[in-house]
Amino acid sequence: MGSAKSYFMSGVGGSGMLPLALILRARGFEVAGSDRSLDQGRLGAKFEYLKAQGIALFPQDGSGIVSADQILVRSAAVEDTVGDVVAAKRLGARDMKRPELLAELFNAASVRIGVAGTSGKSTTTAMIAWTLHRAGKDPTVMNGAVMKDFVTPDALFASALVGKGDAFVSEVDESDGSIAAYEPTIAVVNNIALDHKSMDELRILFSGFVNRAEVAVLNLDNEETAALLLKTKVRARTFSLRSGLADLHATNIIPAPDGVAFTALERDGRASAEVRLNVPGEHNVANALAALSAARAYGLSLKEAAAALDGFSGTKRRLEIVGTAAGVTVIDDFAHNPDKIAATLKTLHAFPGRLLILFQPHGYGPLKLMRDEFIDCFAQNMGADDVLIMPDPAYFGGTVDRAVTSEQIAAGVRARGLQALAFAERAACGDKLIELAERGDRILVMGARDDTLSGFATELLGRLAR
Repeated sequence: MGSAKSYFMSGVGGSGMLPLALILRARGFEVAGSDRSLDQGRLGAKFEYLKAQGIALFPQDGSGIVSADQILVRSAAVEDTVGDVVAAKRLGARDMKRPELLAELFNAASVRIGVAGTSGKSTTTAMIAWTLHRAGKDPTVMNGAVMKDFVTPDALFASALVGKGDAFVSEVDESDGSIAAYEPTIAVVNNIALDHKSMDELRILFSGFVNRAEVAVLNLDNEETAALLLKTKVRARTFSLRSGLADLHATNIIPAPDGVAFTALERDGRASAEVRLNVPGEHNVANALAALSAARAYGLSLKEAAAALDGFSGTKRRLEIVGTAAGVTVIDDFAHNPDKIAATLKTLHAFPGRLLILFQPHGYGPLKLMRDEFIDCFAQNMGADDVLIMPDPAYFGGTVDRAVTSEQIAAGVRARGLQALAFAERAACGDKLIELAERGDRILVMGARDDTLSGFATELLGRLAR
């Protein structure tokens, strides 16, 4: 980490920035920060929490950067024209991108467990964190989501842990190419699918990631991930929902609306263990198999790992039930790409109730890249009675290509014979959801990169109650 003792986090409230700030602060560094949402008067509870951890907050105008000895760390959303960046350049302070700092922290650890993949990274990271924590290994963890098992009245935004053990567990991101900077001991890949980059680019990035590891944990159920086995030069541990060809697979899967139970079985019946999760869906069984495989690679027995994982309660905004009012259940979910959306809809359709779906795209760029995939995803996974309602994509400034809009996605879904609407403003979407909601329905709020979606879901619940 060098000799620097002072970090300034521009965009400190972001899902990838906040846990880094907490880790740095817990390790004794001076940490300050700024955020556009703070300047706009949004998300007050998050910033109060940061201040309570001893992190000073400033406007995002450069006023918090006063010395060349400070290190500016900025999220991808902070552009060169932002005051913090201008001030750092003027003073000669070091300017780091968020992934650069995370890779520096991660690569310095004795045991480095990196969790990658298009979907399931945050949940799998939280599962590994919970397993190692309960097994007494005291890991340090960096997660892009709040881990519900670690939330306390004094740690409401528990997306990071700072332990004294040898393991550093972190989700790593392929969307910006920064996965190439990580040197994992154990490389976990849940799945590979089209999201932010072309498939050719993704294959190169993920292949490099696993080949820098000592052990690769790979999902045989995903064609692209399974193909890595043919290219990897390192020891591999494989997992699958049902294939006995994998090193670890699941049997006796018992789904419930609020959880799932299964038996984890090692190949050739060498060992087995019962697992019960307080999160629903077969995709979470797959996440659990990835976490158990990582724990086995770390050195835990299957029995020990399964006992530690048992009762895992999930992460915020992953199929999170906000509440029920007037017979309508409101669910908050982070799903934002076709694979994640499909997994969420399949899990919910295993149980009765029409879905009223609010999907806010996480940007105009992803909407343009995956236009056809979004349409296919909703067309293939919505029920005949379901209704999709879309506002304009999340937008936080900067220059964007608005060639593809939410209305084009809705129109494509309507052309496939399903119900879909688009409104420019999210408030109008909320009005329509309340107008349509009937007893027995489930309102599903989906989207990423916008923390106000959780508040929106809570507001909908309040309106239903009234």
